[in-house]
Amino acid sequence: MIRKVKDVITAHRQLEGGGFVVRRPFPSAGARELDPFLLLDEMGPSDYSPGEAIGAPDHPHRGFETVTYLLSGEMQHADSAGHRGKLGPGDVQWMTAGRGVVHSELPSERLMREGGRLHGFQVWVNLPARDKMVPAHYQEIPKDRLPSARTDDALASVRVIAGEALGARAVIETRTPILLQDWTLEPGASVDVPVPRDFDVYAYVFEGGATVGEGTRLDEGQLAILGGGDAVRLARPRESGSAGRLLLLGGVPLHEPVARYGPFVMNSEAEVRQAIADFRRGAF
Repeated sequence: MIRKVKDVITAHRQLEGGGFVVRRPFPSAGARELDPFLLLDEMGPSDYSPGEAIGAPDHPHRGFETVTYLLSGEMQHADSAGHRGKLGPGDVQWMTAGRGVVHSELPSERLMREGGRLHGFQVWVNLPARDKMVPAHYQEIPKDRLPSARTDDALASVRVIAGEALGARAVIETRTPILLQDWTLEPGASVDVPVPRDFDVYAYVFEGGATVGEGTRLDEGQLAILGGGDAVRLARPRESGSAGRLLLLGGVPLHEPVARYGPFVMNSEAEVRQAIADFRRGAF
């Protein structure tokens, strides 16, 4: 059963971190969060001259996970536990903030020095109540370790960050069942992607355009909320002059209360107040 599109949300633009532009379909007036996802930000694409690149200096997290996926550019990150790393085009960092971490995400020294394009995504994934206070944990996957596959006609291809598609299975382990896939659709492409029936599923187009479900057309910056079924149909009209790209997201809804204050996502207001107090006394 092919899932039908129930609703379409058009992303809005806003400033984040130190002042960089993101395109955000949710949270928004149309959708506060899409269980189990809390946020989807498309960072850029932004073209920087030397010395202009902007990132997100030290900021705390508790109670959820952040997934950073770069398409172009370089970012360096550091945290209060002494962890350091760098992401380049095609790389993924899956950070489980758990009970708390102070984290920074900044342009690499080379991007700052030479300038260039920065484009990518950050997705916030909620943690179930049982996992909100686990120790902070990172999974960093370079581009060449991300599984990929294509259809027999080579018109549709996928990079699998979480879940499974076209026989390619993710190397990242998730704490709840999640799928996160980067699809490229050449003109004339059509593919039915099996998805578990108990997943809520969303598709966000970030380049060109695509048709989703039973022919709903999405333009750049639009997200489709899909109904029930066991497959998602993705296609790109043959008359299109270029490829389309989209993120396919899905997961088993937690159906738990969400108490949210900036970078703290817990199950109750009391837990949020405790997170603020812990951060202020340096417990992160």
